[in-house]
Amino acid sequence: MEENESFSYTYSAEQRREVEAIRKKYLPKEEDKMEQLRKLHAIPTQKAQTAAISVGIIGSLIMGTGMSLAMTDIGDALGNLALAAGILAGLMGMALIALAYPVYNRVIKKQRARIAPEILKLTDELMK
Repeated sequence: MEENESFSYTYSAEQRREVEAIRKKYLPKEEDKMEQLRKLHAIPTQKAQTAAISVGIIGSLIMGTGMSLAMTDIGDALGNLALAAGILAGLMGMALIALAYPVYNRVIKKQRARIAPEILKLTDELMK
């Protein structure tokens, strides 16, 4: 006597959607040409923003150090040398902050020139 013992289980619709969502995360993702174009287009801006923000933050920190030396009790304790050093550091920090925008422009131009052939190739393929 052969008995066909099998076990079957069916998922509810909610569980099935969750299983499919998890499975979708692990499947190889195929990018279309438009998605590649969008990602390439965003690269120069991201790199330029990162460089400009870094220069601006460093400049702000240097300027803040100069202000601290010039206007607080730390500067009073160190004397006139601290005041002069604080003013000098503040001016250097301001100069760096002022350079953030030119750094942004320079980096974005270089990055755009670097990826221009890829962008043009993709746009030619998409426009056909």
